Amino acid sequence: MSASIVKLLKALVDQGGSDLHLAAGSVPMMRLAGDLNKVEAPVMTTQDVEKVIAEITNQAQREDLKKHKSTDFAIKVSGLSIFRVNVFFQRQGLSAVFRALQEKPPTLEELGLPEVCRKACFYPQGLVLVTGPTGSGKSTTLAAMIDYINKNHQSHILTLEDPIEFQHQSQRCMVNQRQLGTHFTTFSSALTSALREDPDIILVGEMRDKATIELAITAAETGHLVFATLHTNSAPKTIDRIIDTFAADEQGQIRSMLSESLKAVLTQKLVPAIGGGRYLVQDILINNSAVSNLIREGKLHQIPSIMQTGKREGMRVMDQELLEAIRAQKITGHDAWEYANDKKLFLQWAPQDSIQTVVGGSKIGKAS
Repeated sequence: MSASIVKLLKALVDQGGSDLHLAAGSVPMMRLAGDLNKVEAPVMTTQDVEKVIAEITNQAQREDLKKHKSTDFAIKVSGLSIFRVNVFFQRQGLSAVFRALQEKPPTLEELGLPEVCRKACFYPQGLVLVTGPTGSGKSTTLAAMIDYINKNHQSHILTLEDPIEFQHQSQRCMVNQRQLGTHFTTFSSALTSALREDPDIILVGEMRDKATIELAITAAETGHLVFATLHTNSAPKTIDRIIDTFAADEQGQIRSMLSESLKAVLTQKLVPAIGGGRYLVQDILINNSAVSNLIREGKLHQIPSIMQTGKREGMRVMDQELLEAIRAQKITGHDAWEYANDKKLFLQWAPQDSIQTVVGGSKIGKAS
């Protein structure tokens, strides 16, 4: 790898950034504390980016890029870090995004995660979902939970990832990590195989399709503790998303299965913090008997009210956390408005051009 790219990656790590962006026709940029910043460097040509990509890819990855117009993989830069890389085509040529990863998984304490995350590691079986938008730290949260299990249980942990991000060395547990494209072809095929590999804990990097979701729920029902991710913005919407994946005549059975197998949903976002860095806010749903009944009966709209009153069980409501963070001067009201699920709660901080008054009430949304 060329010295100039190693220098950029080192700067990214040294400054605590998350991503390095390289694109033909642009100067390199780094994402620091959530914002994209230009680097003092020349504009990269198509040839510059192609040279970098050629240095870090193997033949199979280059063929995947040619066939699908994008590819994902991970690289290790000696003495620096592991980087998750996505390469794709754009109008002026190739682009690449390098996501900086920690080789050593973080701990629950280092991330300041709530007690419910530790408790979730002790479920004997069931489905635990960690959800949120891209870049919200889902993989990092799951890595800390797997690390905790690895240090405190005597189990077989099997991870199915795209790509492998944090490297777990077997401690009290046996840890086997498998990567999409390298060790298996699809998540659903890997999950089918996993059920014959004597796992106690299964990590599914992402539940991308109906088959994977159904297999994950089945695995949770049959005695495994399954951790998985989805791209959703709240805990109740996560359940909606899962059920809506199935045809109408299948939804009753899936609601019944989910009501029994689901243990917890942790939805998170990282909000820009006052003074720099990012502040974690979470929606946390614990599947108690009341929630289970609502899922089975299809009354998902009533779940938020249970979350509001379930604080003693570890439940949290993201919008309430945002309001509390404003009062504690951790984040700004404007940023809370941007990240809120129910924007009506944050009207006093809303930009004027984001509020449209309509007959019969207020409609919240970006002005066209």
